[in-house]
Amino acid sequence: QLQLVESGGGLVQPGGSLRLSCAASGATSDFYVIAWFRQAPGKEREGVSCISRTSTTTYYADSVKGRFTISRDDAKNTVYLQMNSLKPEDTGVYYCVADPLYCSDYDPQGVWGQGTQVTVSS
Repeated sequence: QLQLVESGGGLVQPGGSLRLSCAASGATSDFYVIAWFRQAPGKEREGVSCISRTSTTTYYADSVKGRFTISRDDAKNTVYLQMNSLKPEDTGVYYCVADPLYCSDYDPQGVWGQGTQVTVSS
């Protein structure tokens, strides 16, 4: 059974960078579309980025375009989210999900990780 574990979150100053990792175990990740969602306190979970099984198609929310980059290394069963020029509004818990129903809107379908906290603050 596929399981996902996120890592790489932390506290960073505005303008800084973080790289999140989503490591898959129990099954190979290359069969799955992988997405990153985030949830800020008091807000709904929202889609941030998504990558197809062959990496030929990617999706980014307008709020992160030009700042975030999603990639996958199927040899390592890992998907990454490189986050640059971070802003306080990027703060939240970041989740990766395999085979989401949508890349942009939250739906519980899919295999979800436990999340990693990202805090952007001076």
